[in-house]
Amino acid sequence: MEPPRIAIVLKGYPRLSETFIAQELLALEQRGLDLAIWSLRHPTDGARHPMHAAIRAPVSYLPEYLHRAPLRTMRGLAWALRQPRFRALLARFARDLRRDPSAARLRRLGQAVILAQTLPAAVTHLHAHFLHAPSSVARYAAILTGRSWSFSAHAKDIWTTPAWDLSEKIAEAAWGVTCTRDGLGRLDGLGGRGRVDLAYHGLDLSRFPDPPTSRPSRDGSDAADPIEIVCVGRLVAKKGHDDLIDALAILPADLHWRLRLIGGGELRSVLQARVAERGLSERIAFLGALPQPAVIAALRASDLFVLPTKPAPGGDRDGLPNVLMEAASQRLPIIATAFAGTPEFLTHGVDGLLVPPGDSAALSQAIRALAGDPARRARLAEAAYRRLVQDFSMEAGIALIAERLSGPEGSIPVSAVAREAYACGC
Repeated sequence: MEPPRIAIVLKGYPRLSETFIAQELLALEQRGLDLAIWSLRHPTDGARHPMHAAIRAPVSYLPEYLHRAPLRTMRGLAWALRQPRFRALLARFARDLRRDPSAARLRRLGQAVILAQTLPAAVTHLHAHFLHAPSSVARYAAILTGRSWSFSAHAKDIWTTPAWDLSEKIAEAAWGVTCTRDGLGRLDGLGGRGRVDLAYHGLDLSRFPDPPTSRPSRDGSDAADPIEIVCVGRLVAKKGHDDLIDALAILPADLHWRLRLIGGGELRSVLQARVAERGLSERIAFLGALPQPAVIAALRASDLFVLPTKPAPGGDRDGLPNVLMEAASQRLPIIATAFAGTPEFLTHGVDGLLVPPGDSAALSQAIRALAGDPARRARLAEAAYRRLVQDFSMEAGIALIAERLSGPEGSIPVSAVAREAYACGC
Protein backbone atom coordinates (compact mmCIF):
# COMPACT_ATOMS: atom_id res chain seq x y z
CA MET A 1 0.00 0.00 0.00
CA GLU A 2 1.26 3.46 -0.93
CA PRO A 3 2.06 5.80 2.00
CA PRO A 4 -0.77 8.28 2.64
CA ARG A 5 -0.44 11.55 0.75
CA ILE A 6 -3.48 13.28 2.26
CA ALA A 7 -4.23 13.71 5.98
CA ILE A 8 -7.93 13.98 6.83
CA VAL A 9 -8.53 15.95 10.05
CA LEU A 10 -11.78 15.20 11.89
CA LYS A 11 -13.24 16.19 15.24
CA GLY A 12 -14.21 12.62 16.10
CA TYR A 13 -13.92 9.31 14.28
CA PRO A 14 -15.79 7.12 13.75
CA ARG A 15 -19.21 8.63 14.45
CA LEU A 16 -22.56 7.01 13.74
CA SER A 17 -24.10 10.43 13.08
CA GLU A 18 -21.58 11.30 10.34
CA THR A 19 -22.35 8.75 7.66
CA PHE A 20 -21.68 11.41 5.03
CA ILE A 21 -18.03 11.59 6.07
CA ALA A 22 -17.57 7.82 6.11
CA GLN A 23 -19.26 7.61 2.70
CA GLU A 24 -16.89 10.24 1.30
CA LEU A 25 -13.73 8.67 2.71
CA LEU A 26 -14.64 5.26 1.35
CA ALA A 27 -15.49 6.70 -2.07
CA LEU A 28 -12.20 8.62 -2.23
CA GLU A 29 -10.25 5.47 -1.39
CA GLN A 30 -12.13 3.60 -4.09
CA ARG A 31 -10.93 6.26 -6.51
CA GLY A 32 -7.35 5.47 -5.56
CA LEU A 33 -6.55 8.24 -3.06
CA ASP A 34 -4.23 7.36 -0.19
CA LEU A 35 -5.58 8.80 3.05
CA ALA A 36 -4.65 8.94 6.72
CA ILE A 37 -7.17 10.01 9.36
CA TRP A 38 -6.34 12.25 12.32
CA SER A 39 -9.08 12.66 14.92
CA LEU A 40 -9.22 15.28 17.68
CA ARG A 41 -11.06 12.87 19.97
CA HIS A 42 -11.73 9.17 20.43
CA PRO A 43 -15.09 7.68 19.43
CA THR A 44 -17.93 7.70 21.92
CA ASP A 45 -20.43 5.53 20.01
CA GLY A 46 -20.62 1.89 20.99
CA ALA A 47 -21.17 0.67 17.42
CA ARG A 48 -19.82 1.35 13.94
CA HIS A 49 -21.28 1.37 10.47
CA PRO A 50 -20.13 -1.30 7.99
CA MET A 51 -18.56 1.52 5.96
CA HIS A 52 -16.09 2.19 8.78
CA ALA A 53 -14.78 -1.37 8.53
CA ALA A 54 -14.28 -0.94 4.79
CA ILE A 55 -12.18 2.23 5.11
CA ARG A 56 -8.47 1.30 4.96
CA ALA A 57 -6.96 4.63 6.06
CA PRO A 58 -4.88 4.41 9.25
CA VAL A 59 -6.39 6.34 12.17
CA SER A 60 -4.39 8.41 14.67
CA TYR A 61 -5.79 10.24 17.67
CA LEU A 62 -4.60 13.58 18.97
CA PRO A 63 -5.00 14.26 22.70
CA GLU A 64 -8.43 15.76 23.30
CA TYR A 65 -7.14 17.50 26.44
CA LEU A 66 -3.47 18.46 26.54
CA HIS A 67 -3.08 18.10 30.30
CA ARG A 68 -3.90 14.41 29.95
CA ALA A 69 -0.96 13.91 27.57
CA PRO A 70 1.78 16.18 29.02
CA LEU A 71 4.77 14.30 27.59
CA ARG A 72 3.29 14.15 24.10
CA THR A 73 2.41 17.83 24.28
CA MET A 74 5.88 18.86 25.49
CA ARG A 75 7.59 16.79 22.79
CA GLY A 76 5.42 18.44 20.14
CA LEU A 77 6.14 21.92 21.46
CA ALA A 78 9.90 21.27 21.74
CA TRP A 79 9.91 20.05 18.14
CA ALA A 80 7.85 23.04 16.96
CA LEU A 81 10.23 25.53 18.57
CA ARG A 82 13.01 24.25 16.32
CA GLN A 83 11.03 24.63 13.09
CA PRO A 84 11.83 27.54 10.75
CA ARG A 85 8.13 28.46 10.40
CA PHE A 86 7.34 28.53 14.11
CA ARG A 87 7.53 32.34 14.18
CA ALA A 88 4.87 32.55 11.45
CA LEU A 89 2.63 30.17 13.39
CA LEU A 90 3.13 32.06 16.64
CA ALA A 91 2.21 35.36 14.98
CA ARG A 92 -0.97 33.90 13.54
CA PHE A 93 -1.90 32.19 16.81
CA ALA A 94 -1.31 35.36 18.87
CA ARG A 95 -3.63 37.28 16.58
CA ASP A 96 -6.31 34.59 16.92
CA LEU A 97 -5.89 34.34 20.68
CA ARG A 98 -6.48 38.09 21.14
CA ARG A 99 -9.89 37.69 19.54
CA ASP A 100 -10.63 34.30 21.08
CA PRO A 101 -8.88 34.10 24.48
CA SER A 102 -10.13 30.60 25.29
CA ALA A 103 -8.79 27.28 26.50
CA ALA A 104 -10.13 25.74 23.30
CA ARG A 105 -7.89 28.01 21.21
CA LEU A 106 -4.83 26.92 23.22
CA ARG A 107 -5.89 23.30 22.81
CA ARG A 108 -6.03 23.67 19.02
CA LEU A 109 -2.47 24.99 18.98
CA GLY A 110 -1.25 22.05 21.06
CA GLN A 111 -3.06 19.55 18.87
CA ALA A 112 -1.66 21.22 15.76
CA VAL A 113 1.98 20.99 16.84
CA ILE A 114 1.51 17.32 17.78
CA LEU A 115 -0.11 16.71 14.39
CA ALA A 116 2.67 18.56 12.58
CA GLN A 117 5.39 16.65 14.45
CA THR A 118 3.93 13.25 13.70
CA LEU A 119 2.73 13.68 10.11
CA PRO A 120 4.54 11.24 7.79
CA ALA A 121 6.81 12.89 5.26
CA ALA A 122 4.68 11.42 2.46
CA VAL A 123 1.71 13.57 3.48
CA THR A 124 1.63 16.66 1.28
CA HIS A 125 -1.83 18.05 1.99
CA LEU A 126 -4.30 18.31 4.87
CA HIS A 127 -8.07 18.31 4.45
CA ALA A 128 -10.32 19.20 7.39
CA HIS A 129 -13.99 18.33 7.81
CA PHE A 130 -15.77 21.27 9.45
CA LEU A 131 -14.56 24.87 9.57
CA HIS A 132 -14.33 25.12 13.35
CA ALA A 133 -11.91 23.04 15.46
CA PRO A 134 -10.63 20.60 12.79
CA SER A 135 -9.83 23.46 10.40
CA SER A 136 -8.07 25.41 13.16
CA VAL A 137 -5.81 22.43 13.83
CA ALA A 138 -5.19 21.73 10.14
CA ARG A 139 -4.49 25.41 9.46
CA TYR A 140 -1.94 25.76 12.27
CA ALA A 141 -0.23 22.51 11.26
CA ALA A 142 -0.09 23.66 7.65
CA ILE A 143 1.50 26.98 8.62
CA LEU A 144 4.13 25.20 10.72
CA THR A 145 5.04 22.61 8.08
CA GLY A 146 4.50 24.54 4.84
CA ARG A 147 1.89 22.10 3.61
CA SER A 148 -1.30 23.14 1.86
CA TRP A 149 -4.73 22.56 3.37
CA SER A 150 -8.39 22.60 2.41
CA PHE A 151 -11.76 22.14 4.08
CA SER A 152 -15.27 20.77 3.81
CA ALA A 153 -17.79 23.00 5.63
CA HIS A 154 -21.09 21.51 6.71
CA ALA A 155 -23.57 23.10 9.12
CA LYS A 156 -22.85 24.02 12.73
CA ASP A 157 -19.34 25.15 11.80
CA ILE A 158 -20.70 27.63 9.25
CA TRP A 159 -23.27 29.21 11.53
CA THR A 160 -21.59 29.23 14.94
CA THR A 161 -17.98 30.08 14.06
CA PRO A 162 -17.16 33.83 14.28
CA ALA A 163 -17.16 35.62 10.94
CA TRP A 164 -13.52 36.75 11.29
CA ASP A 165 -12.42 33.15 11.81
CA LEU A 166 -14.35 31.90 8.79
CA SER A 167 -13.08 34.72 6.55
CA GLU A 168 -9.43 34.14 7.42
CA LYS A 169 -9.65 30.39 7.00
CA ILE A 170 -11.33 30.79 3.63
CA ALA A 171 -8.58 33.20 2.54
CA GLU A 172 -5.74 30.95 3.69
CA ALA A 173 -7.04 27.56 2.56
CA ALA A 174 -6.15 26.28 -0.89
CA TRP A 175 -9.81 25.55 -1.57
CA GLY A 176 -13.03 24.56 0.15
CA VAL A 177 -16.38 22.92 -0.43
CA THR A 178 -19.70 23.04 1.37
CA CYS A 179 -22.77 20.85 1.11
CA THR A 180 -25.73 23.25 0.73
CA ARG A 181 -26.53 26.44 -1.17
CA ASP A 182 -27.69 27.83 2.16
CA GLY A 183 -24.20 27.42 3.63
CA LEU A 184 -22.53 28.51 0.41
CA GLY A 185 -24.38 31.81 0.54
CA ARG A 186 -22.96 32.58 3.98
CA LEU A 187 -19.43 31.61 3.01
CA ASP A 188 -19.63 33.59 -0.24
CA GLY A 189 -20.48 36.65 1.83
CA LEU A 190 -17.33 36.11 3.91
CA GLY A 191 -14.92 35.94 0.98
CA GLY A 192 -15.69 32.48 -0.32
CA ARG A 193 -16.97 33.42 -3.76
CA GLY A 194 -14.70 31.68 -6.24
CA ARG A 195 -12.85 29.90 -3.41
CA VAL A 196 -15.61 27.64 -2.04
CA ASP A 197 -17.68 25.30 -4.23
CA LEU A 198 -20.96 23.50 -3.70
CA ALA A 199 -20.59 19.73 -3.34
CA TYR A 200 -23.71 17.95 -2.14
CA HIS A 201 -23.00 14.82 -0.14
CA GLY A 202 -25.55 12.89 -2.11
CA LEU A 203 -26.06 9.20 -1.49
CA ASP A 204 -24.19 6.13 -2.66
CA LEU A 205 -27.22 4.10 -3.66
CA SER A 206 -25.11 0.97 -4.18
CA ARG A 207 -24.93 0.68 -0.38
CA PHE A 208 -28.72 0.59 0.00
CA PRO A 209 -31.22 -2.12 -0.80
CA ASP A 210 -33.81 -1.47 -3.45
CA PRO A 211 -36.84 0.17 -1.88
CA PRO A 212 -39.86 -1.94 -0.95
CA THR A 213 -42.16 -2.51 -3.89
CA SER A 214 -45.18 -1.73 -1.72
CA ARG A 215 -46.12 -0.67 1.80
CA PRO A 216 -49.11 -1.46 4.00
CA SER A 217 -52.09 0.82 3.51
CA ARG A 218 -52.31 1.84 7.15
CA ASP A 219 -54.41 4.92 7.77
CA GLY A 220 -54.38 5.12 11.56
CA SER A 221 -57.95 3.90 11.98
CA ASP A 222 -57.00 0.52 13.47
CA ALA A 223 -55.65 0.58 17.03
CA ALA A 224 -54.15 -2.87 16.47
CA ASP A 225 -52.27 -1.72 13.36
CA PRO A 226 -51.17 1.91 13.96
CA ILE A 227 -49.27 4.20 11.62
CA GLU A 228 -45.53 3.59 12.07
CA ILE A 229 -43.59 6.87 12.26
CA VAL A 230 -39.80 7.07 12.46
CA CYS A 231 -37.44 9.95 13.19
CA VAL A 232 -33.66 9.59 12.88
CA GLY A 233 -31.40 12.25 14.33
CA ARG A 234 -29.23 13.07 17.31
CA LEU A 235 -31.21 14.13 20.36
CA VAL A 236 -30.09 17.75 20.21
CA ALA A 237 -32.05 20.98 19.99
CA LYS A 238 -31.65 21.61 16.26
CA LYS A 239 -33.41 18.36 15.32
CA GLY A 240 -36.73 19.60 16.71
CA HIS A 241 -37.76 16.49 18.63
CA ASP A 242 -39.61 18.68 21.13
CA ASP A 243 -41.81 20.01 18.31
CA LEU A 244 -42.45 16.48 17.09
CA ILE A 245 -43.54 15.32 20.54
CA ASP A 246 -45.84 18.33 20.90
CA ALA A 247 -47.27 17.74 17.41
CA LEU A 248 -48.07 14.12 18.20
CA ALA A 249 -49.66 15.09 21.50
CA ILE A 250 -52.36 17.15 19.73
CA LEU A 251 -53.31 14.55 17.11
CA PRO A 252 -56.93 13.39 17.38
CA ALA A 253 -57.53 10.55 19.78
CA ASP A 254 -58.94 8.30 17.06
CA LEU A 255 -55.71 8.45 15.00
CA HIS A 256 -53.54 5.53 16.07
CA TRP A 257 -49.77 5.80 15.69
CA ARG A 258 -46.39 4.76 17.08
CA LEU A 259 -43.07 6.62 16.89
CA ARG A 260 -39.54 5.27 16.96
CA LEU A 261 -36.82 7.80 17.74
CA ILE A 262 -33.38 6.70 16.55
CA GLY A 263 -30.38 8.64 17.84
CA GLY A 264 -28.47 9.36 21.00
CA GLY A 265 -27.72 12.71 22.50
CA GLU A 266 -27.68 15.10 25.39
CA LEU A 267 -31.44 15.75 25.44
CA ARG A 268 -32.61 12.17 25.87
CA SER A 269 -33.71 12.52 29.49
CA VAL A 270 -35.36 15.89 28.80
CA LEU A 271 -37.28 14.48 25.84
CA GLN A 272 -38.30 11.36 27.75
CA ALA A 273 -39.69 13.58 30.48
CA ARG A 274 -41.62 15.58 27.87
CA VAL A 275 -43.06 12.36 26.44
CA ALA A 276 -44.15 11.24 29.92
CA GLU A 277 -45.75 14.61 30.70
CA ARG A 278 -47.88 14.31 27.57
CA GLY A 279 -48.90 10.74 28.32
CA LEU A 280 -47.17 9.29 25.26
CA SER A 281 -44.72 6.87 26.84
CA GLU A 282 -46.59 3.82 25.49
CA ARG A 283 -46.40 5.15 21.94
CA ILE A 284 -42.89 6.57 21.66
CA ALA A 285 -39.77 4.38 21.82
CA PHE A 286 -36.25 5.78 22.25
CA LEU A 287 -33.95 3.35 20.43
CA GLY A 288 -30.65 5.21 20.81
CA ALA A 289 -27.94 5.44 18.15
CA LEU A 290 -28.01 2.50 15.72
CA PRO A 291 -25.66 1.28 12.95
CA GLN A 292 -26.83 1.96 9.43
CA PRO A 293 -28.25 -1.51 8.65
CA ALA A 294 -30.59 -1.18 11.63
CA VAL A 295 -31.57 2.33 10.55
CA ILE A 296 -32.39 1.12 7.05
CA ALA A 297 -34.46 -1.74 8.46
CA ALA A 298 -36.45 0.78 10.52
CA LEU A 299 -37.02 2.98 7.46
CA ARG A 300 -38.29 -0.01 5.48
CA ALA A 301 -40.69 -1.00 8.27
CA SER A 302 -42.19 2.48 8.68
CA ASP A 303 -45.02 4.38 7.01
CA LEU A 304 -43.80 7.95 7.54
CA PHE A 305 -40.50 9.73 8.20
CA VAL A 306 -40.51 13.01 10.15
CA LEU A 307 -37.57 15.34 10.86
CA PRO A 308 -38.57 18.85 12.04
CA THR A 309 -35.17 20.59 12.16
CA LYS A 310 -34.91 24.21 13.32
CA PRO A 311 -32.33 26.74 14.54
CA ALA A 312 -31.01 25.91 18.00
CA PRO A 313 -30.12 28.43 20.71
CA GLY A 314 -26.64 29.71 19.93
CA GLY A 315 -27.13 29.48 16.17
CA ASP A 316 -26.52 25.77 15.57
CA ARG A 317 -28.43 24.40 12.59
CA ASP A 318 -28.43 21.54 10.14
CA GLY A 319 -27.28 21.60 6.54
CA LEU A 320 -29.06 19.02 4.40
CA PRO A 321 -29.51 15.99 6.66
CA ASN A 322 -28.36 12.84 4.86
CA VAL A 323 -31.08 10.86 6.59
CA LEU A 324 -33.68 12.62 4.42
CA MET A 325 -32.03 11.08 1.38
CA GLU A 326 -31.77 7.74 3.16
CA ALA A 327 -35.52 7.83 3.79
CA ALA A 328 -36.13 8.71 0.15
CA SER A 329 -33.93 5.78 -0.93
CA GLN A 330 -36.49 3.44 0.64
CA ARG A 331 -39.49 5.29 -0.86
CA LEU A 332 -40.57 6.43 2.58
CA PRO A 333 -42.76 9.57 2.56
CA ILE A 334 -41.17 12.53 4.33
CA ILE A 335 -42.39 15.42 6.46
CA ALA A 336 -39.71 17.98 7.30
CA THR A 337 -39.29 21.71 7.83
CA ALA A 338 -38.67 24.40 5.22
CA PHE A 339 -35.35 25.24 6.78
CA ALA A 340 -31.62 25.26 5.97
CA GLY A 341 -30.76 22.91 3.08
CA THR A 342 -33.90 20.76 3.21
CA PRO A 343 -35.82 22.75 0.52
CA GLU A 344 -32.87 22.19 -1.82
CA PHE A 345 -33.85 18.53 -1.87
CA LEU A 346 -37.60 18.51 -1.18
CA THR A 347 -40.33 20.72 -2.65
CA HIS A 348 -43.48 21.07 -0.57
CA GLY A 349 -46.37 19.11 -2.02
CA VAL A 350 -44.21 17.58 -4.75
CA ASP A 351 -41.86 15.13 -3.04
CA GLY A 352 -42.66 15.73 0.62
CA LEU A 353 -44.46 18.03 3.01
CA LEU A 354 -42.56 20.99 4.49
CA VAL A 355 -43.79 23.01 7.45
CA PRO A 356 -42.36 26.11 9.12
CA PRO A 357 -39.62 25.32 11.65
CA GLY A 358 -40.76 25.38 15.26
CA ASP A 359 -44.47 25.17 14.35
CA SER A 360 -45.79 22.08 16.14
CA ALA A 361 -49.41 22.81 15.09
CA ALA A 362 -48.49 22.84 11.39
CA LEU A 363 -46.39 19.71 11.90
CA SER A 364 -49.33 17.94 13.57
CA GLN A 365 -51.60 18.91 10.69
CA ALA A 366 -49.14 17.52 8.15
CA ILE A 367 -48.79 14.24 10.04
CA ARG A 368 -52.56 13.92 10.26
CA ALA A 369 -52.94 14.62 6.52
CA LEU A 370 -50.49 11.94 5.43
CA ALA A 371 -51.38 9.41 8.09
CA GLY A 372 -54.90 9.12 6.70
CA ASP A 373 -53.92 9.13 3.02
CA PRO A 374 -51.78 6.11 2.00
CA ALA A 375 -52.13 6.91 -1.71
CA ARG A 376 -50.73 10.42 -1.25
CA ARG A 377 -47.88 9.03 0.84
CA ALA A 378 -46.99 6.70 -2.01
CA ARG A 379 -47.03 9.52 -4.59
CA LEU A 380 -44.78 11.77 -2.51
CA ALA A 381 -42.40 8.92 -1.73
CA GLU A 382 -42.06 7.97 -5.38
CA ALA A 383 -41.35 11.60 -6.34
CA ALA A 384 -38.67 11.92 -3.62
CA TYR A 385 -37.05 8.68 -4.78
CA ARG A 386 -36.89 9.98 -8.38
CA ARG A 387 -35.44 13.29 -7.16
CA LEU A 388 -32.76 11.42 -5.23
CA VAL A 389 -31.77 9.17 -8.12
CA GLN A 390 -31.74 11.92 -10.73
CA ASP A 391 -30.16 14.82 -8.84
CA PHE A 392 -28.60 13.68 -5.55
CA SER A 393 -26.36 10.76 -6.28
CA MET A 394 -22.97 10.89 -4.59
CA GLU A 395 -20.94 11.00 -7.78
CA ALA A 396 -20.88 14.71 -8.63
CA GLY A 397 -19.67 15.85 -5.22
CA ILE A 398 -17.11 13.07 -4.87
CA ALA A 399 -15.77 13.73 -8.36
CA LEU A 400 -15.14 17.38 -7.49
CA ILE A 401 -13.41 16.61 -4.18
CA ALA A 402 -11.36 13.76 -5.64
CA GLU A 403 -10.19 15.97 -8.52
CA ARG A 404 -9.01 18.64 -6.07
CA LEU A 405 -7.26 16.19 -3.78
CA SER A 406 -5.68 14.28 -6.67
CA GLY A 407 -3.89 17.30 -8.09
CA PRO A 408 -0.13 16.83 -8.55
CA GLU A 409 2.05 18.36 -5.87
CA GLY A 410 2.40 22.08 -6.51
CA SER A 411 -0.92 22.41 -8.35
CA ILE A 412 -2.73 23.15 -5.08
CA PRO A 413 -2.13 26.77 -4.04
CA VAL A 414 -0.23 27.31 -0.80
CA SER A 415 -1.99 29.36 1.88
CA ALA A 416 -1.28 33.07 2.17
CA VAL A 417 0.32 32.66 5.58
CA ALA A 418 2.59 29.88 4.33
CA ARG A 419 3.68 32.12 1.45
CA GLU A 420 4.53 34.84 3.98
CA ALA A 421 6.59 32.32 5.91
CA TYR A 422 8.50 31.31 2.78
CA ALA A 423 9.13 34.93 1.86
CA CYS A 424 10.58 35.87 5.23
CA GLY A 425 12.55 32.65 5.60
CA CYS A 426 10.66 31.83 8.82
